Amino acid sequence: MVIVFLLVTVSVLVAANWYLWRRLFRDTTRAPGAVRRAGAVLIAGGWALAVAALLAGRVGVPFWLQRTLAWPGFLWLALSIYLLLALVVGEAVRPLLRRWLERRDRAAQPPAAPDVRHPQPIPAGAPAQETDAAGAPRKPREAPTQDPQAPARDPQAPARDTEASARDTEASARDTEASAQDNEAPERPRGPREDSPAPGPAAPSRRLFVSRVVAGAAAAAAVGTVGYGSYGVLRGPRVKRVTVPLAKLPRAAHGFRIAVVSDIHLGPVLGRGFAQKVVDTINATQPDLIAVVGDLVDGSVKDLGPAAAPLAGLEARHGAYFVTGNHEYFSGAEQWVEEVRRLGLRPLENDRTELPYFDLAGVNDVAGEDEGQGPDFGKALGDRDTARACVLLAHQPVQIHDAVEHGVDLQLSGHTHGGQLWPGNLLAAAANPTVAGLERYGDTQLYVSRGAGAWGPPTRVGAPSDITVVELASAR
Repeated sequence: MVIVFLLVTVSVLVAANWYLWRRLFRDTTRAPGAVRRAGAVLIAGGWALAVAALLAGRVGVPFWLQRTLAWPGFLWLALSIYLLLALVVGEAVRPLLRRWLERRDRAAQPPAAPDVRHPQPIPAGAPAQETDAAGAPRKPREAPTQDPQAPARDPQAPARDTEASARDTEASARDTEASAQDNEAPERPRGPREDSPAPGPAAPSRRLFVSRVVAGAAAAAAVGTVGYGSYGVLRGPRVKRVTVPLAKLPRAAHGFRIAVVSDIHLGPVLGRGFAQKVVDTINATQPDLIAVVGDLVDGSVKDLGPAAAPLAGLEARHGAYFVTGNHEYFSGAEQWVEEVRRLGLRPLENDRTELPYFDLAGVNDVAGEDEGQGPDFGKALGDRDTARACVLLAHQPVQIHDAVEHGVDLQLSGHTHGGQLWPGNLLAAAANPTVAGLERYGDTQLYVSRGAGAWGPPTRVGAPSDITVVELASAR
């Protein structure tokens, strides 16, 4: 089954990249040449870098090499997605553009010349035929009837006229023969004039012109989208505020603020500078409590310990808490739990703490089940006072169903990134009960953050990063 899945995946990738090469390079050039070969190298090389960037951390290559591969590889991954989407949209535009060009060309053609009737050639020696103003031959005039009253004509006049006509016919024949000899003489070839301009390159065909326009527009749209989405990640997350009423929350806790941050994804792309931006943004909200709900890192403590160091500067009246995400179990979860504890955060590994106004609990991510460290709701919530409000930290939204069974009032999660790259939100919606925002499941409410960072491409499209300040409201 795994082999079949891999074969299908590889086939789809090969077909998609062949389509990219065809539309961007083959259809936009007249013949095989350097441009087509460069396009093949670009697409194949970009995917080689992307695969290498995805595998580098898993196979343990040096961290400097991971960083070298990550930027071009991950950016190409995002760029190829939006090139493909833009070219697919261009398929609908292509026939419309061709028809518009056809109509424009027809409108630009000069009107047809009027049908002018040309006179027929007259054989040599034949009398000239009279024509009217339009060039049509006139009917021969009828000989006038002899008037008996008219004076008699000279009897030798017809003879003189006939002799003159014969002389004219003989002269005309000589002229015709001379003209024929001139026409039979070979014409001397004419060379190009020195002042005539050199012929320029042939204008592109209508199909070639349309292919170039569509390919250029698709490339511009993809580069612009990825560029803007990457800028949105690198500038740091923005603060989002949500008010959540809890029926069991005492009035004294009304307005209690929890800064929720998830999916920071420190790694080869997002490093210490990004972590410092996250810390500064959180501290600026002056929260009462900070909740880091998983996927803090993509790499080992050895490689990313310095990048995570700014987390020691988090400030909140009731402290900062941490639960694991699935990426911690790809990066050495036990070592990272100890590292965040050293930085001043309190890990909640299937554990609970009683705050003055409500219980705060945390469970491990479901990815920990492979290491015998999966979520244990009974251990975290089994013996608590159900009269008190309870807030649960759980990385994945799918854990909401267990939270409902254990009477949790509010679950705070991340994991989905809000889809990160549109239309990835459609895939995220198929795998998670909530992609982003606040929803209710029975008596339990679920809030899902879109996350502060990004996994893979440092790019977000249609799902801006955020740090959410959840303000609890008392219903009493």
